[in-house]
Amino acid sequence: MTYGMIFALLAFAGVFLFFIGLSQMRRSAGGSEDFQARLAAYGVTTAGATTLPHLKLRTSEYFMIQIGSAVLVALIVFVRFHVLVGWLVLFLGYLLPGFYVKYRINKRLKAFNNQLGDTLTLLSNALKAGYSFAQAIDTVAKNAVPPIADEFARAVREMNLGGSPDEALQNITKRIASADFDLVATAYSIHRTVGGNLAEILDNIAYTIRERVRIKGEIATLTAQARASGTLITFLPIVLAAFMFFVTPSYFRPMFDNFIGWILIAIGIFMIFIGNLIIRRVIAIEV
Repeated sequence: MTYGMIFALLAFAGVFLFFIGLSQMRRSAGGSEDFQARLAAYGVTTAGATTLPHLKLRTSEYFMIQIGSAVLVALIVFVRFHVLVGWLVLFLGYLLPGFYVKYRINKRLKAFNNQLGDTLTLLSNALKAGYSFAQAIDTVAKNAVPPIADEFARAVREMNLGGSPDEALQNITKRIASADFDLVATAYSIHRTVGGNLAEILDNIAYTIRERVRIKGEIATLTAQARASGTLITFLPIVLAAFMFFVTPSYFRPMFDNFIGWILIAIGIFMIFIGNLIIRRVIAIEV
C-alpha cells in the first residue's frame, strides 16, 4: 500500500468522523426544535423572545469532530499544495472546534445574564404569591425561555430526586459560571441560615443586575469603535496572509524560504499580539 493510499484512507476517516459528529450534534439538538415547530403549528409559542439553543454533545462526539476537523484542514492544505503537512496544521485544525464551543459558551452566558433580572422578578412575585422557593423555581422553568429555563428545569429535576434548592442553585453556578447568578445562590444560602424577606432580597438583586446590564450596554456602545479597531488590526493581517498564501503561493513563499522572512513573521505576530492586548486592556471596564 502506497503512502498516497494511506493518506487517502486517513483523510476519508477524518472527514467521516467530522460529519458523523456534526450529524450527532444536530440529532441531539433537533428534539427541542421539533417540539417548538409542533407547538407553532397550533399557534402556541413559548414565552419570551428568540431562544438560544445550546450544544448537546457527548465527549466522544466532540472528540470525533476535533479529529475530523484536524484531518479536514490537513486535507485542504494537501490538495492545494500537494505536500504532507506538519503537526502545526493538524494542531490548528484540532483547535478549531474548541474555539467555536468557547464562542457558544460566551454567547449563552451573555444571554443567561440578560435574562436574569426578569427571572428574579418572576421568582420574587411567585414568593409574594405564597409559593415556596422550590415552586417558584418550577414556575420559572415553565414560563421562561432558554437558556435560563433549561438550567432551572434541571434544578427542578435535581430537587425532585432529593436535592435541596441550595444544592440546585450551587450546581447552576458551577455549570454557568455567572458572577451575577452567584449573588442569587449566595443570597439564598444566607437566607436559609439566618432568615429574612427573600422576595425583597431578590428584588434588590434584580435591580442591581438590571443596572449592571444597562451600564454594560452603554459601555459596549461607547467602546464599539475601539473593539472594532482591535478586531480589524488583529485579524486583517492574518486573513490577508492566509489569502495570499493560498491564492499565490509563489508570491508569499519567500517569507518561509528565507530566515529573515521568519524573523519578520515573528515580529509581526508579536506586534499584533501587543496591539490587541493594549486595546483589550483599554476597553476592559469592570462594572
